Amino acid sequence: MIRLLIVDDHPVVREGLRGMLESDPGIEVVGEAASGAEAVVRALRLAPDVVLMDLRMPGGDGVGAIPGILTERPETRVIVLTTYETDGDIVRAVEAGAAGYLLKDVSRADLLAAVGSAMRGETVLSPSVATKLVTRMRAPVAESLTPREGQVLALAAKGMTNAEIGRALSISETTVKTHLLRVFGKLGVSDRTAAVTTAMERGLL
Repeated sequence: MIRLLIVDDHPVVREGLRGMLESDPGIEVVGEAASGAEAVVRALRLAPDVVLMDLRMPGGDGVGAIPGILTERPETRVIVLTTYETDGDIVRAVEAGAAGYLLKDVSRADLLAAVGSAMRGETVLSPSVATKLVTRMRAPVAESLTPREGQVLALAAKGMTNAEIGRALSISETTVKTHLLRVFGKLGVSDRTAAVTTAMERGLL
C-alpha cells in the first residue's frame, strides 16, 4: 500500500485527485495540505511514501517545501503536479529534490503509473517537461548575469523606467541602459519584455 499526501491550494483539485487515486486499491491517501508550509508539517506527521506537490501556492510554494520534507524524510518521493512548465520552474524543482514533474493534464493511468515509478526510485517527467530539460542541457551555457545586471533587470521586470531604476540604484540612466544592453546580449534578446521573460524561464529572476 502506497501512502500518499496531496498538496494543492484548491480544494476541488484535492478532492478530484483523492477520488482518482483512492480508486486504486494499492494507494491510500493519508492526508491533504493547502500550502508548502502545511505540506512539511503534514508530511513529517503522516510519513507518506509519495507527495503530490502543487508548485505555486499562497502560504509557501511547493519547491520551497521539498527540502523541508526530504531533510527529515529522505525516503519520501515528491512528485510536482502543476500547470506550469517553464524552464526555471522545472530546474528549481529538480534541484530541490523532486522525483518527478508532471502536468495537471496527465491521465489517471499515467498518474498512477508515475506514483508507482516514483516508489521504485525512478524519475517521472511529463513528455514536454523531459523535452525542455534535454533541450536545456544541450543548449550552450548562457553567460550568467552580474549582481548589478540582475538588480537592473529585476527592477525592469517591475515596470520601472530607466530613469526610475537609476534613481533606485543611485546610478545614471546611461549606466542603466548599458546594463540592459549587456543583459540583452547575454540572453540573446532585443528588448526588455523578452529579457524579463527569458530570465524567468531560465530561473534568473
